Amino acid sequence: MKKLYLLILLILLSFHLISQNVTLSGTIIDASSGEALISANVYQAESQSGTTTNTYGFYSYTAPPGKWTLRYSYIGYQDSTVSLYVTKDTSVSIALSPTVDLEIVEVQADKVNRIEERTQMSSVRIPVQQINQIPALLGERDVLKALQLMPGVQSGGEGQAGLYVRGGSPDQNLILLDGVPVYNANHVFGFFSVFSTDAIKDVNLIKGGFPARYGGRLSSVLDIRLKEGNLKEIHGAVSVGLVAAKAMIEGPIGKSEKTSFLVAGRRTYIDALAAPFIPNDGFSDVDPTLYFYDLNAKVRHKIDDKNELFLSSYLGADAYGFAEDYRQDNFRSYTDVGLSWGNTTASLRWNRVWNNRLFSNLTLIYSNYNFQNGITDQTFNDQNQDEIEEETGLSYLSGIRDWGIKMDFDYLPHPNHSIKAGLALTYHQFNPGGFDLYSFTDPNVDIDTVIQQKKLSSWETAAYIEDDWTINSKLSMNVGLHLSSFHVQERDYFSFQPRIAARYLLPNRWSIKGSFATMRQYIQLLTNENLSLPTDLWLPSTARVRPQDSWQVALGIAKTLPRGYELSSEVYYKEMTNVLSFREGASLFAFSDWQDRVTQGNGQAYGWELLLQKKEGRLTGWIGYTLAWSWRQFDDINFGRKYPFRFDRRHDISVVAMYELTPKIRFSGTWVFGTGNAVTLAADQFLWLRESSNPDFTFPSIIDNFDEKNNYRAPNYHRLDLGVDFIKEKKYGTRTWSIGAYNAYSRANPFFIFSDTQFNNVTGESRNTIRQASLFPIIPYINFRYEF
Repeated sequence: MKKLYLLILLILLSFHLISQNVTLSGTIIDASSGEALISANVYQAESQSGTTTNTYGFYSYTAPPGKWTLRYSYIGYQDSTVSLYVTKDTSVSIALSPTVDLEIVEVQADKVNRIEERTQMSSVRIPVQQINQIPALLGERDVLKALQLMPGVQSGGEGQAGLYVRGGSPDQNLILLDGVPVYNANHVFGFFSVFSTDAIKDVNLIKGGFPARYGGRLSSVLDIRLKEGNLKEIHGAVSVGLVAAKAMIEGPIGKSEKTSFLVAGRRTYIDALAAPFIPNDGFSDVDPTLYFYDLNAKVRHKIDDKNELFLSSYLGADAYGFAEDYRQDNFRSYTDVGLSWGNTTASLRWNRVWNNRLFSNLTLIYSNYNFQNGITDQTFNDQNQDEIEEETGLSYLSGIRDWGIKMDFDYLPHPNHSIKAGLALTYHQFNPGGFDLYSFTDPNVDIDTVIQQKKLSSWETAAYIEDDWTINSKLSMNVGLHLSSFHVQERDYFSFQPRIAARYLLPNRWSIKGSFATMRQYIQLLTNENLSLPTDLWLPSTARVRPQDSWQVALGIAKTLPRGYELSSEVYYKEMTNVLSFREGASLFAFSDWQDRVTQGNGQAYGWELLLQKKEGRLTGWIGYTLAWSWRQFDDINFGRKYPFRFDRRHDISVVAMYELTPKIRFSGTWVFGTGNAVTLAADQFLWLRESSNPDFTFPSIIDNFDEKNNYRAPNYHRLDLGVDFIKEKKYGTRTWSIGAYNAYSRANPFFIFSDTQFNNVTGESRNTIRQASLFPIIPYINFRYEF
C-alpha cells in the first residue's frame, strides 16, 4: 500500500511540474510574402532543445518559465534570434527574410535541423529552388523527374515522369496536391508531370517509415503543397520554352493583408508548331489536336489570428488526335480520332489555433479523373456533300471521382511529445470503362449499342494517432496506429496498421535509425506494365479482388558533415500481398468483366540506398546510389515461378550538381546510370503449318515460345544533361535565359526492346535478332523567364 501511495504521489508531482511549464506558440512565415514556412526550426539555447513548424507554419514549445533565447531558422532564410522572459503562455510569430547568399548560413548551429536529429527516415525533401535549376527534357523543369534522381526512386522509361519507389508500381504512390489525391500525374503519355513548379511551395516524398497520418498506398507518399499567395505585394513570372509557355501571378486582395490569391497556368503549343509540317495533297484538310494544359488557383483568407481559410483547385487535361476532311470529285468523308484525359481537384481548408498547444485542420476534398478516346467516321451524300449519308463511331470512357472530408489535429503538450490525430471519410465512384458503338445509314435512324462495365461505388474511412516522442537526449521515437475500412458491394474490409520509427544518437553525432510500417491499399491501377499510359484503369477492391497489403522494415545511419553536407545510408526489405496483374493473354480493352482478366499474387523488394546531399552554398546537389531487387510471383503467371518485376533495376546512380559562378551565371548538370529493365523475349520459335479448307495448301506461321517472364535485360541506361542560366536584374524584375541539352552526348538509350526475324534472301535462312528502339538523341533547349 505504501508503494501505491508513493506512485500516486510521484504522478501528482509530475503533473504539478508540468503545470509549472509555460508554452510559447505562433507561426513562422516568409517576411516578403506572408507564406507559412513548413518544417522551420525553433531552438531554445537554455535547454538545447526545440521544435519545428507543422505543414501550416504553426509551432508550439513548452518549457519552465524564465529567460529564453530562441533561434528561428529555415534553409535559405536569415536566422532570427529572440531573447525574452517567458512567465506565462505567450504567442510569438516570426517573419524570416530570404538570404541573398546561401553560403553565409551557419548550418552547424541548427541543431534541430540536422538529419541525425530527425526521427523520420526514408524521406526526401528537395528545395523548389533546386528543382528549378536541374536541366530537363525540352527545358520543362519537373518535380517528378527531380525525384527520380533520388535513391530508391526510378522512372518508368526514357524521358518519363512516372515514379517506381522501392519496387512498387505507380498506383502504389499516394500523390497529394494540397491534401487532395491526384490519380494521373502525367502529361504526354508520361513525359511531363502535371505539377507546375511556379505554384509549388514544398515537396516531400516518403519512401518508408510512414507516419500514421498517411495511408491508402503501399510504396510512397508524395505530399506537394502549393504556395498560398503573397499577402504583401503583387509578384509573378512568365516563361516561354520550346514546347510550352507558363505564367504565374500572386498578390494581396485589398489592403488589409488578410486575403491573397495565386493563379498559375501552363499550355503547350505543339499543335501550332506541327501545323505547318502536315502534308497537304490537295484533297485532305487535316486539323491536328496536340496539347496539354494546367491551371492552379488558390485563395487564402485570414479571418483573425486563430482562423484561416484556403480554397485551392487544379484543372488539367491532355488532348491528342486529328480530324481529316477528305474531298475528291463528288466524294467526301470526315474522320475524327481523339484521345483525352484530365484531372480536376479542389479543396476547402479551415485552419484553427484552438490554444497555444492545439491546432486543427478541416479539409473538404474533391478529385475527378476521366479518360476518353474515340473515333468517328462519316461519309456524305454524293449530291449534297453537307448531308451525312452514313456515320459510325466507337468511344471509350472511364474514370474515378472522390468526395471526402478530413479532420486533423496537432497537439503539443510538451517539448518531448508532438501528437497528431485525425479522421477521414471518402466516397469513391469508379467507372471501369465502357464501349459505345453507334452506326446509322439514315439520319432519322440511330442504332446505339453500349457495352458497359458495371460502375461501382465505395466508402473508405480512416483514423490515426501518432506521437513523436523524445525519450531522452539520445533516443526518440514516432509511434502510431492507422485504422481503415472499405465498404464495397456489401463487403466490408478492415485494417489495423501499426507504425514505429526510432532514432538513437551515437558518439560523434552519428545516428542510427530504424522503422517498421504496415500499409493497406483498397484501390489499384489496372496496368499493362508498359508505358505510363492514361488508358490504365483505376479500380476498387471488390468481393472477388482483395485489397493489397505490405509491410516494410528499414535500418539506416545519418550524419550532418562539415560545410553543409548530409550523409544517409539505408537498407530496406518490403513484402507485398494481393498485388494485381493481368492474367497471361489478357488485355486492357475487352468486353468481359475486368475481374475475370486479373490475378493477384505477391511482391518482394529489398535493397541499399546511399545519399550524399548539399542544399546550401554556391555548389549544391547530391550523389545517390541504389542497389535493389524487386520480384513478383503469381500462381497464374510464369508457371507460378517468381520473376523479376518489370522495373527491377540492380544498380542506379545519379549525380546532380548546381554551381553559382556569379550572381548572374549558374551552371547545372546531371548524370544518371541504371541497369537495364527486365523485358520478356521469346526463348525460341517454331513453325506452325495451319491447315486450310483446301488440302493442297497450308499457311505457315511463326510462333514465339516464352519460357520465362522478364527473362532478358535491356542495355544499361546512362545520360548526361547540361544547362546554364544567365540572370540579369532589370528595372522591374529579373530576366533569365536558360540554355542546355538533354542527353548531351547523344546516348542511344533503349525505349523498348523487341525480337525480330531477319531472312537471307540468298540462302533462305532466317536468324533471330534482338533490336532496340531509341527515342531521344541530344535535344537542346532554350527557355526565357521573367520574374517581377
